[in-house]
Amino acid sequence: MSAPPDDLRLRGATLLTMDDARRVLRADVRIHEGRIRHLGASRRPAKRSVDLRGMVLLPGFVQAHVHLCQALFRGLADDLPLLPWLRQRIWPLEAAHTPASLRASARMGIAELLRGGTTTVLDMGTVHHQGALFEALAESGIRAISGKAMMDRGDDVPSGLRESTAESLDASHRLRERWDGAAEGRLGYAYAPRFILSCSPELLREVARTSEATGALMHSHAAEHAEERRTVKAMLGEDDVAALERHGLAGPRCVLAHGVQLRRAEMRRAGRLGTRFVHCPSTNLKLGSGIADVVSLRAAGVCVGLGADGAPCNNRMDALTELRLAALLAKGRRQDARALPAMDALELLTREGARALGLDAEIGTIEVGKRADLVALDVDGVAHGPGGDVASRVVYTAQTVDVRHVWVDGAPLLEDGALTRMDSAAIARDARRHARATARRAGL
Repeated sequence: MSAPPDDLRLRGATLLTMDDARRVLRADVRIHEGRIRHLGASRRPAKRSVDLRGMVLLPGFVQAHVHLCQALFRGLADDLPLLPWLRQRIWPLEAAHTPASLRASARMGIAELLRGGTTTVLDMGTVHHQGALFEALAESGIRAISGKAMMDRGDDVPSGLRESTAESLDASHRLRERWDGAAEGRLGYAYAPRFILSCSPELLREVARTSEATGALMHSHAAEHAEERRTVKAMLGEDDVAALERHGLAGPRCVLAHGVQLRRAEMRRAGRLGTRFVHCPSTNLKLGSGIADVVSLRAAGVCVGLGADGAPCNNRMDALTELRLAALLAKGRRQDARALPAMDALELLTREGARALGLDAEIGTIEVGKRADLVALDVDGVAHGPGGDVASRVVYTAQTVDVRHVWVDGAPLLEDGALTRMDSAAIARDARRHARATARRAGL
């Protein structure tokens, strides 16, 4: 069963509401027409009831930076630093995508995300065939904001990705008109200039103007790797975050991935402007970029989300892995066990991720009136017991295997650990076939 029932009751779970009071409740959740209608005991029978005793119910996880177009490339770009990783592997592979291979990549990534409890993503696609990726998103039931990558300059950009400024903007505008608000409002569009080295000032300024006029998000990368920063400074005479701001990419509609290399003054300015950053701990470790100072970013007033980034720079798209790493790395970086407590870390993956995407009025907490985007974790097994703080059990102990149920708009997308709308075995077979063909076309 994959359609949302008219009336659904989730019984017996411990609720981590992630609301302003950070309430932890033992309560039932009543869902009607895709929204949470009641928290607490109810004598009125529901049309459908799900027993969640022994489980923790949380807001669905929000990953604020992923690349579904790269899910096919897992294991094809390991042990390289950022710029060679892009130039030698990722860009040639992306340029070799067809609509069919991009759809296969997106479906595999979405299946992994849902099985790990992720219900909402901000995704950056590749330059071409973005419509195929949106089709996969629409079919899956996940909530997503996505946009084609925009790349109109750069000597190292392969011809299969290089586009003119006008082509990049025209294609992005058409995609926004087609997909923004589609799938009963679950899909949105974000303009995605890839990063400062692959985008002209003209393109960036037009993206900023369009965002101001339409309210669309702007999604890019910044302050990721020391070598990248040195290259930007040598070319532009200023750091990437300053250059992006000068062209209009700053403020609450601007979501920048990474922020590893940010100085304190840049953090304070981002906090004043309202620019959002996304922490991608596994990727930053694997590419040797460093460890983002999440504690200082939050202290500067920056809204910080969490994301797995892409499969070839992480090898997982697992929200719970990123959650655990975020908490542990903050402590290790500061040599302070209190640096990022469990409940604070959970905020990155729920309410703060939703706020980063401008969706906090709809998702990110378990509250009456919010959309029923929810994840249930089984924390009753030997790896979790016998007790302790429930938030700590989620952050430090939970794994993907513990994710039992996922709902988006009240529709069950994962039931008892099984996807309801997607055939995992068929997706894996299709992905293997397209991965081999794409690598051959890329000459790898």
